[in-house]
Amino acid sequence: MQIRQTSFAFTLLPGLLAAVPYSGIDINLPALAATGASLSRSASDVGLTMSAFMFSLAVAPLLYGPISDRLGRKPVIVFGLALFIAASLACTIARSLLELLIYRFTQGVGAASAAMTFAIIRDLFDEAVARAKIGSVIVSTNVVTIISPTAGAALLSIGSWRLIYAIQAGIGTALLLAVFYGLAESVRLDPTKHPAPAAGVRSFLRVLTHRLSLAYILVGAAGGAEVFAYVTGCSLFFIGIVRSTAGQYGLILSACSVAVMSGALLDGYFGFYGVPSRQVLTIGLSLLVAASSTLLALTLTGCTPPALIAVLLMTVALAFGMTMPNILNATLRSLPDIAGAVSAVVGSTQVMAGAVSSGLVAILFDGRSTLSMAAVIFMFAFIAYWQLAYPIECRISFAETHETRSNL
Repeated sequence: MQIRQTSFAFTLLPGLLAAVPYSGIDINLPALAATGASLSRSASDVGLTMSAFMFSLAVAPLLYGPISDRLGRKPVIVFGLALFIAASLACTIARSLLELLIYRFTQGVGAASAAMTFAIIRDLFDEAVARAKIGSVIVSTNVVTIISPTAGAALLSIGSWRLIYAIQAGIGTALLLAVFYGLAESVRLDPTKHPAPAAGVRSFLRVLTHRLSLAYILVGAAGGAEVFAYVTGCSLFFIGIVRSTAGQYGLILSACSVAVMSGALLDGYFGFYGVPSRQVLTIGLSLLVAASSTLLALTLTGCTPPALIAVLLMTVALAFGMTMPNILNATLRSLPDIAGAVSAVVGSTQVMAGAVSSGLVAILFDGRSTLSMAAVIFMFAFIAYWQLAYPIECRISFAETHETRSNL
């Protein structure tokens, strides 16, 4: 029985699908030490499984996107979930770190199919509704982000780290059944098109050479980089310098996730009352630049009270929640006929930029201040604002002129 597009279940399902990659990271964090002890390796060695998972999240969407444009979104997501389930079950029987690395990489390849969620929304809804739906997805994702570490710790207390992977397999199975029986194909398929490698390359070239689409992709990548920067920086500052307890640190991260959700809900409120997407983007990115520049200025003066730092990071998270639904919607709107390829590039660039920003924060950390986190967040905030403030306007004008000439 197919789920109606106007139902709450249909709003919930894309959010749960999009949360699969994030849950695959957060729910396993509390079990790194226990996994290392079981496999006779250190917790830092087991941390490589996180890197393997994230690497596959960055690469796999580039395969899924063009295929989904030609074979449909549903087969791609069904395949990805089935692979996620199989890899999760394989993780439960891993006997060495090498095996776990291989299974985690495969698990990430499966989870990466969730990137097609935004293409489904673009297929089915017009701009205003799509913006609200994407906001709902972001809210759902952050709810899962808040719950996952606590759920992982609870599962570890009643069983072993292997139970966490078994539960992931169970969640994947429930989602697979919901997609298989409840989700209709969203894209209109052309039987004359086949998923040839050359066609996929052409799709990516269209995305990367489309001036307006590329501009929004870069803004979105910068937004993803800011999130990874403050997540990494939070740990280094609040645990490494301030010596906060695990509970206090978890509360700060949860507050940042709530701020992201609040930003997405605020954007939905603006959208309901007809505030243009472009205006919300300007407000959100201006807020982001203000918060990040204040954080950097305080750091350079040596004034870094933990409470104020936490408030500024929550402001960064709020701005991210306000802007991301508009960025994703605008990016997908540019090339609706290859929304799968666009979604793939968006997902991949966000993860890649996040990995770069996280690495920069860690490498540049001086052991005594928030300088690396503040500088990296400000750098990416400036990049995002610069892309929005002038180049996008030029690209809009160029796109409109090019379209007019083509019509003539």
